[in-house]
Amino acid sequence: MANSVDEGADLAEIERLYRRRLPEFRRVAAAIVGSREQGRDVVQEAFATAVRKRASFRGEGPLEAWVWRILVNAAREQRRARIETPVDAPDLGVNGDHEADADARVRVALSLLPERQRLVVFMRYYADLDYRTIGKALDIEPGTVGVTLHNAHSRLQQLLEEVPR
Repeated sequence: MANSVDEGADLAEIERLYRRRLPEFRRVAAAIVGSREQGRDVVQEAFATAVRKRASFRGEGPLEAWVWRILVNAAREQRRARIETPVDAPDLGVNGDHEADADARVRVALSLLPERQRLVVFMRYYADLDYRTIGKALDIEPGTVGVTLHNAHSRLQQLLEEVPR
């Protein structure tokens, strides 16, 4: 449980959150930045930031949502830096491995979603977060999370029908 508003976040609570949810934090960070290795770096950076800035946690929502917000912001920053330094695009052609081809099609479709939709999808399905926590992390209402997720599903379905098999 978070300490009083004057004291910020408890270091032990941040550590427990890190240990309990590390795989989910890594999955979402990797999905946002597009690289598992950079995703790991983003998680480390986000938790280092949370520890350094723990006194600024006001307790207005769950600690987990506050940390998710830090992580999403760090991942967005890393993604922007990565986009500014282009790397070769992966070969998404048919290679005979139907499972890998299907995965590539989904990755392409996800990359074409607007950022908010992409983030909501990642946080809901890669981290299994509830609408309230996603809303707090992204500074939107839980109802907006639901609408955004619904719109993302519709758009993904449309995109997957358009992406060549």
